[in-house]
Amino acid sequence: MSVRVATPARLTAASLGVLGAAVLAGCSSATSGAASDTAGGDEGTSEAVSYADGTYTAEGSYATPESVESVTVTVTLADDVVTAVEVVGEPTNAESERYQSEFIGGVEAEVVGKDIDEVSVSRVAGSSLTSGGFAQALDEIKADAAA
Repeated sequence: MSVRVATPARLTAASLGVLGAAVLAGCSSATSGAASDTAGGDEGTSEAVSYADGTYTAEGSYATPESVESVTVTVTLADDVVTAVEVVGEPTNAESERYQSEFIGGVEAEVVGKDIDEVSVSRVAGSSLTSGGFAQALDEIKADAAA
């Protein structure tokens, strides 16, 4: 369809109305298409990921004011639920050793029995930085276990 633009002298109220309707029709279909694309895109993100049963190990690291520390996390999954967790600390100084030890002593109660996608620890037994390394390792485990 071609649109012929009239000179100002030839424009009438009727031709402006037709031109305006055509422009609005084009805008509304583009807008409604974008809205439906957005709605369709949201549906894809709500699909649940399932994970293969098994035991997975990964390492995560985190920064402290004095150093970069790491922890090795081993998680056993059954039907997407954490059935066992083991965290091994690799501290480089006494303060990190204390906080990792406190985290390791309390993390099992926070994660065992939960769906792996619902596991979120920010502070365990007074240790807040160690959870960053744990979360990093857990993300890697989830990627490895994704079926």
